[in-house]
Amino acid sequence: MSVLTPRAAAAPRARATGRRRGKAGWNLLGLLVFAVMVFPVYWMLNTAFKPAKYAIDPNPHFFPWPVSLENFRRALNISDFWGPVERSLIVSAGTVVIGAAVGLLAALAISRFAFRGRKIVIVGILTVQMVPLVAMIIPVFLLLNQIHQIDKLSGLILTYLTFILPFTVWTLRGFIVNIPKELEEAAMVDGCSRTGAFIRVVFPLLAPGLVATSIYGFIQAWNEFLYALLVMSQQHETATVWLGTFTTQHGTEYAPMMAGSTMMGVPVVILFLFVQRKMAAGLTAGAVKG
Repeated sequence: MSVLTPRAAAAPRARATGRRRGKAGWNLLGLLVFAVMVFPVYWMLNTAFKPAKYAIDPNPHFFPWPVSLENFRRALNISDFWGPVERSLIVSAGTVVIGAAVGLLAALAISRFAFRGRKIVIVGILTVQMVPLVAMIIPVFLLLNQIHQIDKLSGLILTYLTFILPFTVWTLRGFIVNIPKELEEAAMVDGCSRTGAFIRVVFPLLAPGLVATSIYGFIQAWNEFLYALLVMSQQHETATVWLGTFTTQHGTEYAPMMAGSTMMGVPVVILFLFVQRKMAAGLTAGAVKG
């Protein structure tokens, strides 16, 4: 029968203590990163709800006291707010619907069918994703001008599809590849057509990934500024351009601007709350195959 020395007996406790300290250190680092990322959003809300005179105070107030809604009323009264928001909703929703439909069909073709040039298509999708959006400004503007889509919501939707579709196709392809073909084949043996097998078997499994991809496309289209500023006139500006050109006869009023930013974030937050479970499932659905 062996007897542990005091040093040998203390070694497991030391290792357990070291693991706890290491875990505590990582947790502290995670909280620090979280605080750095969330602080700009908190400061936007803080500025939106406190009186305007405190927005540019040299001594910052870290809590919005007294709480005031005057900045929201001021933002709504300075210029048209609901017009740009409505146009942004139309453009974002149109981009998501068209992008999801076209991207799903393209991803299905790439992942399920073998055809000549398939690898070239995949490489082309990856290549397009690596091109900076700024580099495509002049070609996109010239193309939209030729097809008479300047200062039109349809032209802006086409523009957004150029950088949302490649991501949609590539992401949905990963989800479809991880769905076994045997499920479709079994449904077809039971009498389903290929379309019926896709609708009844593949699509329900693919729905979380489609939701996650659509949310990404909606956020990208909702927050885009550069192309909306280039393509659309002031009479048809979107919400981001309205916010970016937020000026009055007194200059830039930062408190109403933060109130406008807060109101712009509401549609995205509401959409996320409705589909958060589907989105969480979609983000992890392609992590493990089988």
